[in-house]
Amino acid sequence: MLENIMMEYKDFLYSLAEIAASTLELVGILIIVIGSARALVRLVYCLRKKLPFHVVIDLGKALSLALEFKMGAEIIKTVIIHNLEELAILGVVIVIRALLAVIIHWEIRTEEKEHLQEKHGVAEE
Repeated sequence: MLENIMMEYKDFLYSLAEIAASTLELVGILIIVIGSARALVRLVYCLRKKLPFHVVIDLGKALSLALEFKMGAEIIKTVIIHNLEELAILGVVIVIRALLAVIIHWEIRTEEKEHLQEKHGVAEE
């Protein structure tokens, strides 16, 4: 009887983890689509009005947020790993996404620094 309860609990946990991971993946995708569309609309508007706009900052923030959701999904997927090959693949995906997040954060910081320098007329040192 205890074995049956444990098996049902394990099946429930796997199902819950799959639903949660898929939901987080979907949220990440939606953030990328909405953030990209928003950045594009703002870029077109600023180009038409001849206003300065730094698309890298807006789009980078959306991509960074999306990556956080997608990495959360990957972490949850560790619950439902069945063998070492799947774990290795998942590990590589997590490392790649973490590297992308670091690169995006670096680009955002660099772009914001350049934007502030332009705004305040500070020369680069």
